[in-house]
Amino acid sequence: MGRVQLFEISLSHGRVVYSPGEPLAGTVRVRLGAPLPFRAIRVTCTGSCGVSNKANDTAWVVEEGYFNSSLSLADKGSLPAGEHSFPFQFLLPATAPTSFEGPFGKIVHQVRAAIHTPRFSKDHKCSLVFYILSPLNLNSIPDIEQPNVASATKKFSYKLVKTGSVVLTASTDLRGYVVGQALQLHADIENQSGKDTSPVVASLLQKVSYKAKRWIHDVRTIAEVEGAGVKAWRRAQWHEQILVPALPQSALPGCSLIHIDYYLQVSLKAPEATVTLPVFIGNIAVNHAPVSPRPGLGLPPGAPPLVVPSAPPQEEAEAEAAAGGPHFLDPVFLSTKSHSQQQHLLATLSSVPGAPEPCPQDGSPASHPLHPPLCISTGATVPYFAEGSGGPVPTTSTLILPPEYSSWGYPYEAPPSYEQSCGGVDPSLTPES
Repeated sequence: MGRVQLFEISLSHGRVVYSPGEPLAGTVRVRLGAPLPFRAIRVTCTGSCGVSNKANDTAWVVEEGYFNSSLSLADKGSLPAGEHSFPFQFLLPATAPTSFEGPFGKIVHQVRAAIHTPRFSKDHKCSLVFYILSPLNLNSIPDIEQPNVASATKKFSYKLVKTGSVVLTASTDLRGYVVGQALQLHADIENQSGKDTSPVVASLLQKVSYKAKRWIHDVRTIAEVEGAGVKAWRRAQWHEQILVPALPQSALPGCSLIHIDYYLQVSLKAPEATVTLPVFIGNIAVNHAPVSPRPGLGLPPGAPPLVVPSAPPQEEAEAEAAAGGPHFLDPVFLSTKSHSQQQHLLATLSSVPGAPEPCPQDGSPASHPLHPPLCISTGATVPYFAEGSGGPVPTTSTLILPPEYSSWGYPYEAPPSYEQSCGGVDPSLTPES
C-alpha cells in the first residue's frame, strides 16, 4: 500500500458552505504504513476565477485571484508510522465572491495540503473544494418591492393595404425573487387591427457574461409559458406565474470576470413585439408587501398613458362591424396553452428548499431561513453540511428546460444589460463594459 495510506483534508463539523469574513477551520489527516521523512507540511487556502473561450475547457484565458494564504503545519523532520492530525484555521476575506460554475468559467475556493519530501522523492498532495455564499439581500436594491412594468407598441401591415398596431404591456409583482418564489406575471395585449395575433410567450431568461478576450454571453431559457393569441379588434389580459428554480444569484459582486443577469421576456411572433423586464435573483427575499398594479394598466415612470379607443358612434359601429372594423369590447382573459413547469409547479411550490415563507397577515416581514440555498450553477445546489467533499447536488425538479434551449457565443441582440434597463441600480451590480 506504500508509506502514505491516507492523506486528506476535512473541515470542522462537516461544513461545506461559508460566508465571507468567517473563519474556516479543519484538519489534515495522514496515515502512514512506514516512517516518512519530509522537508515541510503546508496547507494553503485559495480563491480564484478562471474564464475560457471554449465551453467546458479549463485552459483559462483570463484569471483573477481573490485570496491565497498558507500555513506551515510542520517543519523538516520525519513522521513515524501511524495516524497524524494537523489542525488549521484561515480567515476568509470579507470581499470573497460567491462560488459559481458555468460552461465558460468558474469561481473556485479550495484548501490544498502538501507533504514536501526530500529530493528525488515524490511529494504528496491533496485538496478539498469548499464554497462561499455572499448572500444577495434583495432589500438592498432600490425599488425592489415595486412592480416591474414595461410596454411596447408595434405597427404593422396586413392584407397588403391595411395597417394596424398592437400594444403589449407586461408587469411583475416585484423586481426581485428568491429560489422557490413564484413570479407573478400580468400581460395586457390590445390588438388594434383586423388580424388575430400569434400566441403570447413569456420566458425567464438567464444571461451569463464571461470576460475573456471579449465578452462571451451564454443566454439560456430557464422556463417558458405560452398563452393564447388575441382576436382582431380585441383587448385581452393574461395572468400567469413562473416558479423560480435553483438558480445562481444575480451579479456575483466581487468578481469582474463573470456577471449574471435575469430577464422576463414577453413576446408575440406575429406581429413581432417584445417586452423585456430585468429581474434580480437573490438569497434573501423582499420583506415588503409588493405593490400590485392593476393588470395591464401599469406604466413605467414618465411613460405616456395608454390611449384606449372609445367606442365609435352607433352608426359608425354598425358600418365598421359589417366591414370587419374595430368594435372593442370588455377585456377577455387569455388561457394558457403550455407551461414548462406545469406538471411540477404545485408540488414544487411546497417542497423547494429555501422557499420564502408567506408573509404574516399583519404585513410584518416574513422570517428568512437560517441558511439560504447556495445554487452554484443552474439546477445544482450545495448542502451546508456534508460528509466528504460535499459537491453540488443536481435538483430533482425538471423545472429547467433541456440544454438545447441554451445559445452561447457572441449574440448580436443579447438582452439589455442591467445598467441599460435600470439606470438607478447600484453600479456594483452591473458588469463592466
